Amino acid sequence: MKLRKGDRVVVLAGRDKGRSGEITAVLPNRQKVVVGGVNVVKRHTKPSQKHPQGGILELTKPIPAAKVMMVDPQSGRPGRVGYRLNADGSKERVVKPSKQPKVTKV
Repeated sequence: MKLRKGDRVVVLAGRDKGRSGEITAVLPNRQKVVVGGVNVVKRHTKPSQKHPQGGILELTKPIPAAKVMMVDPQSGRPGRVGYRLNADGSKERVVKPSKQPKVTKV
C-alpha cells in the first residue's frame, strides 16, 4: 500500500466524497485507511467500566484505500503515488501530476 500515516488525502467516492483529511491509521492487511473527520459514525453504547455514562459516541471508521487519493503538496490537487529511484539507489515517493517528491524516503 502506497499511502502512509500523516498523508493528506481526498475522498473520491461515498457519502464523504470531496472531503479531505489526514490519514491517522493505515490497515494494510484489510486495504483500508482511517482519515480524520471522514466516515464518522455514531455508536450507541451501554454503560460500562470504560464509559460509565454510556450514551452516543462518535467514532471514525476505516474506509477502503481505493476510495482515497493523496493530495499533491505542491499544487494541492489529488494525484497518484509512485516511486522514483535516485542516483544513490534510494527510493522516494512522488505524486504523479507534478513529479515532485514527497518528503518521506523509502
